[in-house]
Order: sequence, then C-alpha cells, then structure tokens
Amino acid sequence: MSYDDHDATGLAELVEAGRASPDELLDEALTRVQSRNPAINAVVLVQEDRAREAIRKGLPRGPFQGVPFLLKDLGAEAVGFPSHSGSRLHADTVWPEDSALVARLRAAGLVIFGRTTSPEGGIGPATEAAVYRGPTRNPWNLDHTPGGSSGGAGAAVAAGIVPAAHGSDGGGSIRIPASNCGLFGFKATRARFPDGPYAGEGWGGMAIDGFLTRTVRDSAALMDACEGADAGAPYVAPPLVKGYMAAIARPPERLRIGVCDTTFTGDPVDKDCAEAVHEAAKLLDALGHEIRPYRPKADHDGMIRAWVDIVACGTALGIRSALAGRPAEDWIEPVSRGALAHAATLSGEDYLDAIGRIHAYGRQMAEAFEPIDILLSPVMAEPPARIGRFAHRSDDYVDYRLGPHGVWPYSPFCTAFNASGQPAASLPLHWTAGGLPVGVQLAAPFGKDETLIALCREVEMARPWFHRRSPPLDKPERPDAA
Repeated sequence: MSYDDHDATGLAELVEAGRASPDELLDEALTRVQSRNPAINAVVLVQEDRAREAIRKGLPRGPFQGVPFLLKDLGAEAVGFPSHSGSRLHADTVWPEDSALVARLRAAGLVIFGRTTSPEGGIGPATEAAVYRGPTRNPWNLDHTPGGSSGGAGAAVAAGIVPAAHGSDGGGSIRIPASNCGLFGFKATRARFPDGPYAGEGWGGMAIDGFLTRTVRDSAALMDACEGADAGAPYVAPPLVKGYMAAIARPPERLRIGVCDTTFTGDPVDKDCAEAVHEAAKLLDALGHEIRPYRPKADHDGMIRAWVDIVACGTALGIRSALAGRPAEDWIEPVSRGALAHAATLSGEDYLDAIGRIHAYGRQMAEAFEPIDILLSPVMAEPPARIGRFAHRSDDYVDYRLGPHGVWPYSPFCTAFNASGQPAASLPLHWTAGGLPVGVQLAAPFGKDETLIALCREVEMARPWFHRRSPPLDKPERPDAA
C-alpha cells in the first residue's frame, strides 16, 4: 500500500479489498502530521482517541470507509471535536450534536481525527490566526500563504497529510487555497449542502461548505455524500439530475466557453495568471469546445461593497455575544475589531439594502451567462502572496478588503460567484517558473453543477495533475515567522 499513490476514493478501495485497514491509514496520517505539520502549521486539535473509538465501534459502509479526514476549524460543528473558529475568543468551543454536514461525512465512513486552521472569522485570503501561534504556510514554498480561509485544509492536502479535507467558501475560501496549493476545489450552487442545525445560512447565503481534493472524483463523491438541504432549511438548491459522480462518467456536450484574461472590470492581472487562462483556453479548444473572448457585464464594484457590509455584520454577530462585555482588543484581532466597528455604522436598512444589491447582482450575472455556458478566468489576480501580506494587523477593515493593496485587487474573481450563487471551480493547471501553483476558474450558470464538474473531469483526464507534488516537508528548516 502506497498512501501517496491513491486519492481518497482509492484508499477506500484498498480498505474494501482488505489491502489496508482504517487503523493503518490513520497511523500514516498521524505520522505525517508529526513529521510534516511543524513546517506548515495546518493541522490542529488532533483527537486521535475519538478517531480510534470510531474505528473500534465500526465505520459505516460508505464510499470513504476508513479514510482519514480533517474538518476545517470554522463551522463543521462535531461532537468530540472542539473548535477555535480561528479565534482566541472562541477557543475550545464544544458542541452537543453534530451539524448535518458532519453527520453525513461520518455516514460516508470517513475517519475524522482533527481540524485545519482558518483565519479569525474566515475573513481573509491568508491563514495566520493568532490562536494557532504562527502562520499557516504553503507546502510549495514556506514563505508564501496557502490562502484562506480554508488555508489549513489546502496546506494539509498539498502536504500529503490527507488526500482530501473539508473546507468552506464565502468569498473564494475553497478556490483560493485550491489555486495556491495546486489542488482541485469546487464551490457548489448556493444551498447545495445543509447548514443546520446551528445556522440557517452563512453571510446572507453566500457561504457554503465544500472540499479540497487532489482529484475531481473525490470532490464529486464527497459532494454526493453531503448534498441536499437539512429539514427546515430556508431554501434549497435546484435538484441534481443524476448526481456529481454520475455526471463525471462522461464528458459534457461541447460548450460555449467565454474567456476572460483580465479582471471582470477589465484591469490586467499578473502574467502567470493570464498565461494560465490562455493555456486552459487552448486545451479546451483542442477538446472541441467553442472558445470566445468574454467579460461578464454586471455591477462588480457594487457587489463587493455590499459583500463587505454583509460580512462585517456576520462577523459582528459572531463576536458581540461571545465577548460578553470583555474588551475586544484583548480577544480578537485588529481586522475583526475593524469589522465590528464597521458593522456598528450600518443600520438594519443598510443590511437589507446590501442583501438586495447582492440579489440584483445574481440576476445580472444570470443575464451575463446567456451567451455562454461556461466562463473561464483566473482564480486570483496574482500568484500566492507572501506570508504576512494579509495578516490581520490593521483595524481598517474596509481598507483591508477594498484598499489598493487589499484583498479585492488580489482576489477579484471568486466573490462574484458567492454573490450570484453560481457553481465555480479552481483547477490546478499552471505553475510559475518559481514553482508556485496558479489555478484557473471555471464557472457555470446557477444550478448547472453537473455540467461544470463533467467539464472539470474532462480537463483533468486531458491534463492530469494528481502526481504533481509539493517538495518534501519531513523535518525541514522552518523559516522565521513573519
């Protein structure tokens, strides 16, 4: 048995065939945590006893029976798995029952054994929360970030600790780490997965759970295991026709693919990001798809300003009651304090107006997709940022998000599809001359998840990426923290 030669589906097949046991796979994952995690600081709150207990009791005969797995340390409420949510304020929170999503992951047979790091509140494109006593680093280059907010998940999978990990995406938080870490990441259509019972929706419906994986089939099988609303959900996604795994069994029909190699407002991007798009367009053209230059027309600037207001309000909601009168400066990081202050300037009417602008944007994007079936763009405007660039040091939340050196110029593509609710994926098709991954984004109309994932699988088969791995991390020289 070679752990590195198999994705999560492949490891489950080894267990099914009796060629590996769940305990052996967990042993391997824990050994890799011990040897590789010190360099990247991605895996936290390990609960080996809980994982061994689940194995002893007998794992469900799901599609991932016996495969070791990690939950993001944000959301994914799980009995026996305390959470910090990326913050000293919420450190060691425990839960009386599993979230619906975690219950479905357990039913799939996964062996959950710990969590992965996230930035405080999930509001940054880097993962450097103070509660973890140091930044999370990119296995491809330890001086760079794996992204955020599912940065720990991306780093753990890229480092080979686990073949797949849970993440979530409210503004690119799966696709950014996928791009930065050379992985596949799929953000499904809004409300595809359950949010209950602890929440009705995240960030006005813009946030959704998902996964960081090495293969399209792992993402497909994980999403099939988790899709569908929980009882009492405020709204549901359009039903899948056959399911994700069935969709990847054959290529899609030939598609009209719009290609955007600038930002959606026409600004240039880094040459590697543009080159990644050009390479992907040539590949898709060779596969017989119809390729055309295209830039979606919508109020992108108005959307991101509404997003910033909604996220500030969501951040404040998670902070105020937990502070319970304690001074914010002692418990939360500066950017979160800035979000709290910004939220205080917004009225209920302002919040509802922001929601209305997001809904209007979704209609604009639906219209923008009428001439095309798929939009190809960069995931990011630059390759992975250096450690420290997006640390939460400033209390100017709006400037952190929208300023000339802020998150929006760095990541101007992903948030569009959180706002519109459309499915979008990051595919690892390009590396810089210095060896840093650069992903491309494919996005589809609302509800067309199966078309999108079938195309992703076709691209993966035409240009495989599974065996491209980050440099060894066992007992490296650790750089000084930034």
